[in-house]
Amino acid sequence: MISTTSLWLYFIVVFGIVALPGMDMAFVMATALLGGRRAGIAAVAGIVAGGLCHLVMAGLGVAAILRWSPALFQIMLAGGAAYIAWMGVGFLRSSGIALPGNGSPIADPAQAFRRAIVTNLVNPKAYIFMFAIFPQFLQPATGPVWLQAGALGTITALTQAAVYGALALASSGAAGWFARNPGASVTVARVTGALLLGVAALTAAQAVSSIR
Repeated sequence: MISTTSLWLYFIVVFGIVALPGMDMAFVMATALLGGRRAGIAAVAGIVAGGLCHLVMAGLGVAAILRWSPALFQIMLAGGAAYIAWMGVGFLRSSGIALPGNGSPIADPAQAFRRAIVTNLVNPKAYIFMFAIFPQFLQPATGPVWLQAGALGTITALTQAAVYGALALASSGAAGWFARNPGASVTVARVTGALLLGVAALTAAQAVSSIR
């Protein structure tokens, strides 16, 4: 089995990556700010579920296939860019705070969960992590690889849940203030939409550059 020292080192690396602002964090924060606590927690659950999907893909060799097949990776990146852009437009068109029960997808926990899964699955940073970092902590000589991968995956999931969960709770606590200040909530929605469009553009550029 992986040594305790290696597990702690893996946790430190994962914590640093999860705590680094990125697409997943932006989505969780915006969802909690504009959709409330339930939507924010659902977004966190979706991010964690997406991370587990990455682990399964790595175990089945899908990640390796994507790594060694530029065409498939380009398709994945292009599809992800289109989806992120679609979400960005949705935030840009949003009227701001979305209270539960008003029919807005931002406040719908089921929608937040599904969107968070896709957001995580199309996040290039997650694939870079699975390609370059995750395999370095697997030690076939010390025991079953699947058991080691499960331990590392558990650490990843718990770290994501703790960091993003705390962010969602903190952000949702400001939802009441945003409800009383609709202008500010509209600004947050617009900024989030612009950030997502920027991420979509960078993802699309990465897909194009990988062709060359």
